[in-house]
Amino acid sequence: MRLFRRPSGPVEDWQPRLYAIVIGLVLIVLWLIAFIVKNNDPVKIDFVLFSTHARLIWLLIVLIAIGFLGGVLGSQLYRRRRQLGRSAEHDRGAHG
Repeated sequence: MRLFRRPSGPVEDWQPRLYAIVIGLVLIVLWLIAFIVKNNDPVKIDFVLFSTHARLIWLLIVLIAIGFLGGVLGSQLYRRRRQLGRSAEHDRGAHG
């Protein structure tokens, strides 16, 4: 069984979906480059006991990563809690 099968008809020279994907990827890369250049200014970050300077883009990247990891951790905890609640209900139903 082949994973990618070629259509049985003639191969089209014009592939609009492929070109749309390539153009979309190029636009995303250009947007990311512009985003990085625009947010390359140094900013002062004040903590309780000290302060530091960092580039705004690094601050954004760190905060996005923390938010992503927090979301993944929260969803895993929610799923685990829900599964434990179901098994406790199932056990009570069988014994009570």
